Amino acid sequence: MDKTGAPNTPDQSISSASHTGGMGLLNLPNLLTSLRIILIPVFLLLFLTPSPTRSQWAALIFLIAAATDLLDGYMARKMEQITQLGKLLDPIADKLLVISALILLVEFQRVPAILAILLIGREMAITGLRAIATDHGIVIPVERIGKFKTFLQVVAITLLILDSSLLSPLSALGGGIDPHDWGRILLWGSLILALVSAGQYFYKFSKQIQRRN
Repeated sequence: MDKTGAPNTPDQSISSASHTGGMGLLNLPNLLTSLRIILIPVFLLLFLTPSPTRSQWAALIFLIAAATDLLDGYMARKMEQITQLGKLLDPIADKLLVISALILLVEFQRVPAILAILLIGREMAITGLRAIATDHGIVIPVERIGKFKTFLQVVAITLLILDSSLLSPLSALGGGIDPHDWGRILLWGSLILALVSAGQYFYKFSKQIQRRN
């Protein structure tokens, strides 16, 4: 969650100037971000040995961690507590959470390796571009397409974490389609949005640089 407000995604349009608020390191938004990082190994330990019960707990931990992504940016904005530490930790926490889940889902053959590679590669490329933008003093507020992409990823990964035996009611509602298939469909959809938003980001960043030159 970028401390400018909404869920942190690198899918952002470009504006200038950076917001700084309360600078205490141990403020509530930073504690929420730290909690997300702490929950990642808990999630991994639960999901490394899949079972119906452990998958329930792993999905719950994943959702709690994802919820802190929403809350920390909201609290940072409301409390004017945007810090350099928060700006550093927040995108790291977001990517560690999603990348950890994707790697395990590939290991358990619930997500195609090519899909995970494209999603992770895209995130790394945009993170690098974001670092360049920051070096040029450019702040990147979140865009709606990025929020929707993040929402799709959270729903998709949660479905894929849960054991199939727990999803049989959803299978009946979905016309007999395996909910894991729905999770994969949503994840492919999030990739399309991610690539579109990445193109927008690169375009807007290049236009901003051109104006400065």
